[in-house]
Amino acid sequence: MALHWKLVIDCTDANAIADFWAHALGYQVEDPSALIEHLLSERQLPESAVAEHGGGKRFAGLAAVRHPHDPFDAFSGVGHGRRILFQQISEPKAGKNRLHIDVHDDGGDLDALVLRLEQLGATRVGLVDQGPAGRWWVMRDPEGNEFCACG
Repeated sequence: MALHWKLVIDCTDANAIADFWAHALGYQVEDPSALIEHLLSERQLPESAVAEHGGGKRFAGLAAVRHPHDPFDAFSGVGHGRRILFQQISEPKAGKNRLHIDVHDDGGDLDALVLRLEQLGATRVGLVDQGPAGRWWVMRDPEGNEFCACG
């Protein structure tokens, strides 16, 4: 039996980094505003747990992105498929990631992909050229998390 999973990434600004990754991957930022309004009206959520972001209410310290074609719960906004959750922590990133995302360009245009990611706030770390085995850029997202851009 296959298990459901999501990738969780620690960060210092969950909503901002969710915006970056939604644009980078062509995903959608989950919209929990209906759930938040319900929890606030029932006094099950303190105002301090809510942040204004992108013109709506979001959970302070938590944000997620989901694949636009995967199913999701319309009330909570939670995706039931390919999903990344960003969890705010107080410590800044230290050291190299032990897990990373590879972003692939379907058209194989590595230069265009890298330029698009840089326009979103990513930075280049170094080019890896393994000849016939492949070529890719190691990059960092706006919070310094490493990922690879592959053509």
